[in-house]
Amino acid sequence: MPRKAAAGRAPLRIATWNINSVRLRLPLLKDLVAALEPDVLCLQETKCPDELFPHEGVAALGFGHRLVRGMKGYNGVAILSKRPILLREDDPDWCGKGDCRHLGVSLDAPGGPIELHNFYIPAGGDIPDREKNPKFGHKLDFVAEGTAWSAARPARRAIMVGDLNIAPLEHDVWSHKQLLDVVSHTPIEVEALTAWQRGGEWHDALRHFVPADQKLYTWWSYRARDWRAADRGRRLDHVWVSQDLVGGLTRHAVLKDARGWTQASDHVPVMVEIAA
Repeated sequence: MPRKAAAGRAPLRIATWNINSVRLRLPLLKDLVAALEPDVLCLQETKCPDELFPHEGVAALGFGHRLVRGMKGYNGVAILSKRPILLREDDPDWCGKGDCRHLGVSLDAPGGPIELHNFYIPAGGDIPDREKNPKFGHKLDFVAEGTAWSAARPARRAIMVGDLNIAPLEHDVWSHKQLLDVVSHTPIEVEALTAWQRGGEWHDALRHFVPADQKLYTWWSYRARDWRAADRGRRLDHVWVSQDLVGGLTRHAVLKDARGWTQASDHVPVMVEIAA
């Protein structure tokens, strides 16, 4: 995939993927790198405590800079980079749970440092009711904290990526009407995520390239016998950029074929190229 230079700066490729176990799917990272050639790869659901993270295998793919925040069995985030990164020490402990759902770094970029945030927002369980389902309440509280955090510090030279577990637009899901009461597309979740985006002055980088009236998915359930034929997807994975970086956006990719890989994740990698 050739690169396009813009504004006199070499473009930067940032990819995000809910890998659903980094040790199980480590071999698939080679295929991702071959297809997208990312400079930075943000992973969610690594499901791996820090001491067991497969640094050697990841380094062999060219990612000489790595920061991980993981735990045994679930959650976990990682940022793998070919460019220097520095951990942001003072970002919040969301909902006071210490459950490894966010990693923030300062990324060395051609135009100067970029604030990069990798998020894994709680899925929220199956019942869209705070009283009946504490997991849903946790999801809403997490998003509310993120909204307040962003509103207090509007983004500048910043990028936010990750599995946000909410498909906000009508064509981010296979059926808007049928999924209105399904967790990930309920009105209360959509309103909450939209408030986060608006409050932080974030720009939706994927919808920058794909108009809102076109279908766009990044996740297909394991429950479908033939996920490609059914094509009942949702856009749960996102890339947001601050307004001052919008002019540098050059291209995007949603690696749909990755859903058909052997031992695939139910999410597929997403990449944005930006002259930054």
